[in-house]
Amino acid sequence: MTKLRTQLLDCLERCKDVIADASGKPMILVKELSPRARRHLLRHFLALEEKDRLLRFGTKLSDELVTRYVERLDFSRDTIFGVYDRKLRLLGAGHLAFAPREATRVSGATIKPIVAEFGVSVATAARGMGVGTKLFERGAMHCRNADVDTLYMHCLSSNKVMMHIAAKAGMEIQRDYGEADAYLKLKPANSATVFQEAMAEQAATLDYIVKANVRALFKWVAKITGIGKPKA
Repeated sequence: MTKLRTQLLDCLERCKDVIADASGKPMILVKELSPRARRHLLRHFLALEEKDRLLRFGTKLSDELVTRYVERLDFSRDTIFGVYDRKLRLLGAGHLAFAPREATRVSGATIKPIVAEFGVSVATAARGMGVGTKLFERGAMHCRNADVDTLYMHCLSSNKVMMHIAAKAGMEIQRDYGEADAYLKLKPANSATVFQEAMAEQAATLDYIVKANVRALFKWVAKITGIGKPKA
């Protein structure tokens, strides 16, 4: 049993290395989420501090309202992306909400019938890692491939993360009474952007599968050897 425990521990350490890049830092891979990810999204939003919820939603939301928001997410209409850590916790979530041009604040910026609005939230532990930027870049690429040429963000002017992402992306920003509107004109899609998005999604899906299998292996090892279980 001692030999088995040693072999299993060595295997687990090797599995950890699979989900990190050469520098030892976690890879930031953006995965498109399905309705099955609602519980992950709910856990992510509920873990946000009050000030972060205010910045994400533009208003203070109770746990009950956050839960209701997640339950009502329409995955058939909108597109939601996430970045997972090795424990399958969401480090960040990006929401692309598609709406008719006339219903948005930037209706004059495009002749396309649909405009996409982007919202993002990043867990406190993942700040400064570039998670928000990666989510935005994936969202912009998805818009291009969906024939949407205007990506719009509305947020509080005090939302430094969103303002940084907007400025870095070269978005046109308009501030008014403590709020800010920003939009980015996107280039048309081409074969390269379609291929790039497909490969990004494939890599993120494979990454998720690896992490899920590693977690399953950890649970199996804990069950048969007691490794990882709390001491009585």
